[in-house]
Amino acid sequence: MHEDLRLQTWDGHTLAARAYQPPGPVRRAVLLSSAMGVAQVFYQPFATWLAEQGVAVLTCDHRGIGASAPVSLRGFQASITDWATRDQPAALAELLRRWPDVPRTYLGHSLGGQIFGWLEGQEHFERVVTVASGSGYWRYNAAPVRRKAPLLWWGLAPVATALAGYFPGSSLGVIGDLPSGALWQWRRWCLHPDYVGAEGPALRERYAQVRSPITVVVIEDDELVSPEGIRRLYNEYPNAPVRFESLRAQAHGLKHLGHFGLFKPQAASALWPLVLQWIDA
Repeated sequence: MHEDLRLQTWDGHTLAARAYQPPGPVRRAVLLSSAMGVAQVFYQPFATWLAEQGVAVLTCDHRGIGASAPVSLRGFQASITDWATRDQPAALAELLRRWPDVPRTYLGHSLGGQIFGWLEGQEHFERVVTVASGSGYWRYNAAPVRRKAPLLWWGLAPVATALAGYFPGSSLGVIGDLPSGALWQWRRWCLHPDYVGAEGPALRERYAQVRSPITVVVIEDDELVSPEGIRRLYNEYPNAPVRFESLRAQAHGLKHLGHFGLFKPQAASALWPLVLQWIDA
């Protein structure tokens, strides 16, 4: 049900992407933007299910991630700015080319939701849904991570990145492998109370331009970011209608959801229809 694609960015990079085409008429198109360091293949079961419901989906691996990564990330140049201003526009252009005449929803998981306001062309989306997507400022992390954050940001991450030439997260069991530029930029955000606002007033103005309604999904047992941290991010959207939806795993017959659980097949019967409602309305 999916087609593997190669997208070209305006600065000459080739990105791996996937298009999920419904078997029948397309009633809506979704751009699904991944969490930090997470390859698009993680979202395949969920994207396939959406396509079965008549919703077309486009996913993409940003440069340096998943199938868009070189053989070695040592010395590979890529930042979150590149992902937001070069890779995301290429994915959006493909979404518009394939499904030009249907309503569109932006679905962002974690980092994917954090950078929506940065996207040039965000006016093409009539609505936005973010999942487990909030401020990553370390004091707003969930308690277990907050206790470890100083060790990560002042010790492990700088040392490992300097030695390896990239952040070897897979080997360390932390996040995933990241280009050094993305890691350093993310570290700067996570050590700043305003998180993405650390980029300055020009970026804040971009976020203030967003008018599309945003549904923010708060996972109550998120092991990475606290509910307060989720809510803090949306201070950056002063002109967008924002609605918070809390999910508690036990209320839906599940033992645990966490930061990644909503997109796993275990949540399919209990929660994916609910996500579809948010995508639609």
